[in-house]
Amino acid sequence: MKAFQTLKACLASLCLLALCLSANAQDIKTVYHVNTGVETASAILGNVRNHLNADPKAKIAVVTHGPGIDFLLEGAKDSKGREFSGMVGELSGKGVQFRVCNNTLVTRNVDPSKVVMEAKIVPSGVAEVARLQAKEGFVYLKP
Repeated sequence: MKAFQTLKACLASLCLLALCLSANAQDIKTVYHVNTGVETASAILGNVRNHLNADPKAKIAVVTHGPGIDFLLEGAKDSKGREFSGMVGELSGKGVQFRVCNNTLVTRNVDPSKVVMEAKIVPSGVAEVARLQAKEGFVYLKP
């Protein structure tokens, strides 16, 4: 009986170890929820860059709606006159996905062709944030 309990304890320990190794092997998926204007976009993109520097394997989606879409429109510039397209392109090249709310485009009469090519248009920004969390296991960040 004692041998069975020892074996059972060893198996439990091995299962726990396998679970931990599996969790560590998975990339962390994060959704950044952005609904603030261009005045905050540089800081948010800096957060994303820092996140990737700390964890290059992280899977990151930046989902925008309302004024949050503005930095993803062609020609958008920060307070120093620099276009956001350079940083967006750099981060996109590192696997960051950018998503723009179609409801916002429609409400504001913004032509979808004005969205930078690195961004994907989704039906609803808030629904996309919820879907990524509920169905794809993304961690939510609101910078």
